[in-house]
Amino acid sequence: MTESLEPEIRRAFKEVWQSENESDAPELQPDTVLLDTGLDSLGFAIFVSQLEDELGFDPFTLSTDAYYPQTFAEFVAFYEKFRSHAA
Repeated sequence: MTESLEPEIRRAFKEVWQSENESDAPELQPDTVLLDTGLDSLGFAIFVSQLEDELGFDPFTLSTDAYYPQTFAEFVAFYEKFRSHAA
């Protein structure tokens, strides 16, 4: 069984949050609405770019559908769905 990407995604979020806000990142729950985290659009772009560098793929460019995860759980699931494309 493959390990979840969630810990890596959480860590990357915290790093980007702290570099953008110079404070502790909010605790992400599965139902946390991404737009309510306080990370702005540039911060999210940096977050997704950092994940692409670290994970080796970007599900937003791999997806043929325009999909925008609303919650943290949906965001993690979206990355999990496209993980196999990275191989």
